[in-house]
Amino acid sequence: MIVLSRNLSSLDIVHPALQLACFAAIILITMVVVHPVFLAVSFIGALAFSIYARGWRSTLRTLRWQLPLVILCALINPLFATVGSTELYRIGVRPIYLESVIYGACMGLMLVAVMLWFYNASLVLSSDKVLAVMGNTLPTIALMISMMMRLVPQFVERGILIGNTAQATSAATPRNAKDRSAARLRQVSVLMGWSMEDSLERSDAMRARGWGGSAIRSTYQRYRFSRFDQIASIFFSLLLIIVVVAIRSALSSFRFYPIISLQGWAIAIIPYTLLMGLPLAMSLIDDLRWRRVA
Repeated sequence: MIVLSRNLSSLDIVHPALQLACFAAIILITMVVVHPVFLAVSFIGALAFSIYARGWRSTLRTLRWQLPLVILCALINPLFATVGSTELYRIGVRPIYLESVIYGACMGLMLVAVMLWFYNASLVLSSDKVLAVMGNTLPTIALMISMMMRLVPQFVERGILIGNTAQATSAATPRNAKDRSAARLRQVSVLMGWSMEDSLERSDAMRARGWGGSAIRSTYQRYRFSRFDQIASIFFSLLLIIVVVAIRSALSSFRFYPIISLQGWAIAIIPYTLLMGLPLAMSLIDDLRWRRVA
């Protein structure tokens, strides 16, 4: 009996080029559109996909250090931007306005949403997909992206491994603050040395395997742009155009200062929500398709 298995977040229903275009558009729009309603929708979309792909426990562990950024930005921004009309309190002679607090919170929420979308994209866009899409047109950039997507998790895993190994050694257990600082510096030194040694071995392996010897590169898996991908690309392009036009109309009547005005956002909320929920929708459709095959 053959048991089929797959990653729930692979989005194999469409071509990797569409996957890359979808996440790139979502991340770019999230970074550009600084609006409380749209940022909340983007964050909810990223959160829903992360929970579906990784589970709620892993997602909450990520948000445990990301969400404080929202509070930090909301507290720091009023200290530098004393603009607004609704004064909350004063620190000495400097007034703190509600509009500045909300703007800082929106910037923090944008940062968290973008980081979540980047993490979600790393779950979908594996190194072989990046090389398949960009390997022949932009080989160096494709290699850098694929290596970064692999080396960052590897760097974190090795740091945890070094720390656990040091804790398991009773002689290396720190006894005071000075010993703990020295232990952390030692762990960082070991980690950097390990990474540099690994980079030298990787470069030698790439040179031995003929990296740069040909302008055309092959990939581990061939992806064909099917008729369904053509229909999906047309739908995605139309949806993206509608979102851009609707957001431009909504932002024309929106402002933070001197008084927050949230008028006009309803015209763009439906297409914007469809765009932010597109990765999750494709994952659900792909999951149902896979379950039928299995």
